[in-house]
Amino acid sequence: MNILIIDDEVQIQKLLEITLNNNDYHTLIASTAKEGISTAVIHPPDLIVLDLGLPDEDGQSVLIKLREWYLGAIIILSVRSSEEDIIRALDNGANDYLTKPFRTGELLARIRTALRQTQLNPTVQKLEFDNLSIDLTSRTVTLDNESLKLTATEYSLLTLLAKNDGKVLTHQYILKQIWGPGYTQQSQYLRVFVGQLRKKIEPNPNNPKFILTESGIGYRFCTKGEE
Repeated sequence: MNILIIDDEVQIQKLLEITLNNNDYHTLIASTAKEGISTAVIHPPDLIVLDLGLPDEDGQSVLIKLREWYLGAIIILSVRSSEEDIIRALDNGANDYLTKPFRTGELLARIRTALRQTQLNPTVQKLEFDNLSIDLTSRTVTLDNESLKLTATEYSLLTLLAKNDGKVLTHQYILKQIWGPGYTQQSQYLRVFVGQLRKKIEPNPNNPKFILTESGIGYRFCTKGEE
């Protein structure tokens, strides 16, 4: 797998290069937005690690340009930690967002998850997560081999999260996809439905293993043991 690193910090470049190479990834390095976009065009990578503080162009702008054509995974790695920056990046098409300083083990886990998500076969008819199974053909959900009774909205919410396994989905994105553009500010409405869904699929709704909360941002569907 080829991973393109777009970051102007030499120490970060070296750390990422050593870490990724030691885990059987091939790395490409770019220090500017212009170089990064050019490299992505000439040698399309499987995943891009993108910093927002580039010397020649803001990383958010680079992200938007990449998403005009690039379908692979993009993980933001930045010192910017405000909810506004994170939400904006996710809404602009990032698969995930990590802040510096970061743990290399966590970055590797996020990379594995993002790669798996972008390589999901669109013809797959069943999603399996530990003891939870979602049959997309029959629109049925089973937990420990027992059928669950979900409302149409609960099923749509669960499948949206599960199809984006490992990816942070913002409140606004989920609300727009499930309820429509007129509901993008109804975060409390979403929390109620997530709470109802957790009661049906989580062993302990107060300590969920499937539907994780990204505080102030949205939700992430997580396969047990990957975070």
